[in-house]
Amino acid sequence: MNILKPNGYIDVICYYSKIAPKLKKFLKNKEIATKIYLPYGLPTLLKRGSKEEPLYIQEFIHGTNKKFLDMREKYRKLADARNKLTKEQIKIWEYFVPRKLIEFLYATNKEGPGKDLDRIYFDIDRKDISAINSQEVAKKLLEIIKQDKDFKIKYKEFVLWTGNSFHVYLFFNKKVNHDFYEKNIHFNKDKPLESFTGRWVEKIKKQIKVNVIAGHEKISKTINIDPSQSPSGKMGRVPFSLYVKDPKNISGIAIPLNYKDLSDKNLINKLKSYTPEKVIAELNKLSKKIP
Repeated sequence: MNILKPNGYIDVICYYSKIAPKLKKFLKNKEIATKIYLPYGLPTLLKRGSKEEPLYIQEFIHGTNKKFLDMREKYRKLADARNKLTKEQIKIWEYFVPRKLIEFLYATNKEGPGKDLDRIYFDIDRKDISAINSQEVAKKLLEIIKQDKDFKIKYKEFVLWTGNSFHVYLFFNKKVNHDFYEKNIHFNKDKPLESFTGRWVEKIKKQIKVNVIAGHEKISKTINIDPSQSPSGKMGRVPFSLYVKDPKNISGIAIPLNYKDLSDKNLINKLKSYTPEKVIAELNKLSKKIP
């Protein structure tokens, strides 16, 4: 069975319902978000807790039971099934509409600006440059962070293959104030060495041949290290999310990793081999790498 087409047409809910129990800790108290890919020529639709009634992982797990999945198979539209669903199941249907490819996202440090942070992540974004180069940059970034004695926050590291590149996470042992991000992590191109981000990127530039910059500006043949999706009100991709190429096709899957994996010279080929079915087959093993 094609898990993305369990009823003969695209419906991601079966796949996401299977990976959801492995995300309870990662998404605890975080609002879920989804990026819905509409037919060709139309923009994507973003559903998130700042605009809709918030949806949380425990609700998602509880609501996507067999009865709900059977309803999805039987009824084409939410309007036809609404009076047979619970309130939480209606929310799930609205966030994860059938017949659409959907990326599974979340509010990194909750919705709304200025809240405390329990994690930050660096998007190792690439443009017109190999994923192997982004692997090298992700590895080097973690090496430099580990060596920086001035960075005194205690943390657990985590690496996520997004389906196209990498996210490097630091999960803090204790929450930090939003000001910590503004003073220490936020990158200001006018004052590049005032943040850890800027100083770490300068060290990377001296140690590898790949073109690397800090911030979110996209430049050809360059990798940028961007922490800007870390603050509250911003979003990240959850482990095992689909990476959607267009409304009918996926080009990858978000796979959890650890620092040691980044030394594997065949890592990119292994990551690109994952299908939704392979993820489900290896779910218990893969999920052990999620903090």
